[in-house]
Amino acid sequence: MPPRRLPALAALLALPGGALAEAPPPVAVTVTDKGCEPASLTVPAGKSVFRIRNQSRRVLEWEILQGTMIVEERENIVPGFVQTLSATLQPGSYQMTCGLLSNPKGTLTVLAAAETAPGGPPDPLALVGPLAAYKHYVSTQVDTFVARTRAFAEAVKAGRLAEAKALYAAARQPYERIEPVASLFNDLDKSMDVRADDFEHKEADPGFIGFHRIEKGLWADNSTEGLGPHADKLLADAEELQRRVRDLTIPPAKMVGGAAGLIEEVAATKISGEEDRYSRTDLSDFHANVEGSRKIYDLLRPLVEKRDPDLVARTDKNFARVDALLLKYRSEDGSFAPYDKLSERDRQALKAPITVLAEDLSTLRGKLGLD
Repeated sequence: MPPRRLPALAALLALPGGALAEAPPPVAVTVTDKGCEPASLTVPAGKSVFRIRNQSRRVLEWEILQGTMIVEERENIVPGFVQTLSATLQPGSYQMTCGLLSNPKGTLTVLAAAETAPGGPPDPLALVGPLAAYKHYVSTQVDTFVARTRAFAEAVKAGRLAEAKALYAAARQPYERIEPVASLFNDLDKSMDVRADDFEHKEADPGFIGFHRIEKGLWADNSTEGLGPHADKLLADAEELQRRVRDLTIPPAKMVGGAAGLIEEVAATKISGEEDRYSRTDLSDFHANVEGSRKIYDLLRPLVEKRDPDLVARTDKNFARVDALLLKYRSEDGSFAPYDKLSERDRQALKAPITVLAEDLSTLRGKLGLD
């Protein structure tokens, strides 16, 4: 089924003015190993703050979905911890992800309100240029992603094991650069980039497909046997992403928030080496995430500098520090050292500046009036 079209840019940016409404009380949600408690929520239209407690045994992300589209999400909620998510929602029916992909989704009903919470960026039209430039960047990266995925899939299907291994990291890079947009499509993101940990039965679960299922076959099993259908599905999903992006209007908050989201994911979970656990090509993913974040930041930099030049100066230095650290592990041919060759000290040396960079980038939405 085709994804729900996002509203036009004018509708996304045109928000009513006026005095700020009183903040609503937080809506509590607990995620266990079996699902969400409560499994059904009702909130009024406008801004809601969700307080998500992770009572499961794994790091999770909590998402609000409408059809196949992710409306809002909070990633990397550690077991035993609570995080909050602010979301401005229109009336309608939504779903909530509840831990494992095999768990049932929760339901979220948003009722029409007599008054909607006003607010918004002081200069809506200022984001039109950066959004258009980012849409072009995303489109070109998707085209590259499809071309590289096609070559990767052909090598897998032909049984060319060494070639498939060599093409794996390069195929993933464009996807990792545009993950804030690619992950908007919940069905495709879960199909292409799902990990074994997202299922109760791990690698044995039939829902474990996509890049990491093929990665497991190539490296852990050292074989292409049985991977042909997975390669076909991966390429079909990549081509579907290309079709959807062509008609997509990128939400401003997703673009701006994506600069921090890409770096936060590296600092919170990817630094442990869980992403590419079979191939150990994690540093290639890290570098692509940083490149994608930097692209968003560069497009927004003139707007942010007008509001907070000190933040821009700090962020420029933080990006330079992260780039220099990653460069230490990069070969002349552009490839990166296997992640298992890094010591724990090396990993912590990476984590510190990445965490600082993520913290500063997380303020961009507020600086541009998009919280």
